[in-house]
Amino acid sequence: MSESRRWTMPEMAGILSNKILKDEIKPGDHIYSWRNAYLYAHHGIYVGDGMVIHFTRAAGQEIGTGTVLDRFIFSSSPSHPSDSPCPRCGDQSRTEGVISSCLECFLCGGELYLFKYGVSPGLFIAKPRGGTCTIAPSDPPEHVMHRAEFLLQNGFGVYNIFKNNCEDFAIYCKTGLLVFTNVSIGRSGQATSFLAATTAIVSSPLRFLTTGFSGLAAVGYGVYCISRYVSDIGVRRDVMKIPVERLIICPGPLESEPAAANTDTPKEKGS
Repeated sequence: MSESRRWTMPEMAGILSNKILKDEIKPGDHIYSWRNAYLYAHHGIYVGDGMVIHFTRAAGQEIGTGTVLDRFIFSSSPSHPSDSPCPRCGDQSRTEGVISSCLECFLCGGELYLFKYGVSPGLFIAKPRGGTCTIAPSDPPEHVMHRAEFLLQNGFGVYNIFKNNCEDFAIYCKTGLLVFTNVSIGRSGQATSFLAATTAIVSSPLRFLTTGFSGLAAVGYGVYCISRYVSDIGVRRDVMKIPVERLIICPGPLESEPAAANTDTPKEKGS
């Protein structure tokens, strides 16, 4: 009988926190910082020289989900007052889309965290909250930075908290994967966690499978974990690897192409 795999100390520490020091990040890293008392996280790609490329709504604008979330979730644009802009970034308080900011403006006073790629299924499920890691492997840093810099010049579409948000942007830069589905959820672990939690709560048939609060809680958490797992970009099958140039130039015909048929590298620019 084979022995069960034992987690290493770094993996055990990673369950508790992905916090990282500023001098530990490298170009091509997917970083994030929690906002509004850990209500949600803002994500971006570190490109070196103290700069981060990220996707956002303009500061002070509501996200426009059409739900109750509009009342308390706002933009993650750098929030320096317009009369006292960052000396490096300038006034970005009304800027939206894919932007480049210094690390300090990106963090907005928050802590720095590193999004993990290529984690084991066990470690992924052990993470109680989505939007911190994925089973999908990352592409090489030069590919990641090429996508981020290309999208900085060309945009990443219209921001949507569920379908196309800052985490979706960072995950695409790291993997080149896009989701093609009729379900209104993109690649974001935060969005899928929200959906998973909702599914666990409203799954009324589960109420009859157990008695007592502890049993119901265990079943509900199981549904939550399974929903998160099957929605992860590294597990789901409705994803395609799309070169960043094709994403901008030919957005229409891409849905009919096989997932592994295309890869993008810095050499393919303009193809």
